[in-house]
Amino acid sequence: MNKSKKAPAPANIAQNRKAWHDYSIEQKYEAGLALQGWEVKSLRAGRAQLKEGYVVIEGGEAFLIGAHISPLASASTHVAANPTRARKLLLHREELNKLIGAVERRGYTLVPLSLYWKHGRAKIEIGLARGKQAHDKRQDIKKRETDREIGRALRSARKG
Repeated sequence: MNKSKKAPAPANIAQNRKAWHDYSIEQKYEAGLALQGWEVKSLRAGRAQLKEGYVVIEGGEAFLIGAHISPLASASTHVAANPTRARKLLLHREELNKLIGAVERRGYTLVPLSLYWKHGRAKIEIGLARGKQAHDKRQDIKKRETDREIGRALRSARKG
């Protein structure tokens, strides 16, 4: 028997859908997270939220700020858990240098897009983004609505 082994799809923990609405994402990066034990247990239980999170670069290192990982009552009995502490992002030096240049010189923002498991390790996808103006958001909504209407028209034409 010849069974082909496929890599398992990354299991999503949390997504930041608001980031796609508020920013135009130009490039994505995958980073590891330096976590404490109770945080890993909470992530396995799916108790994370990226909505308020953002990424800052300080001293040549990237940190995830404002992301909320709720502690489990049973997991953190001997540790004072801080749900919104700054978590270090693990990136290659050349990736960090690119991000530093983009953020400091060209006015980009780093936003967390999704948090997921990959080969048993927690990974975060961060996006190099520019903020959208209100008229850009309205334009996106109009485009999405016209795409829906076109799709409906095509489906009804096929049925009829």
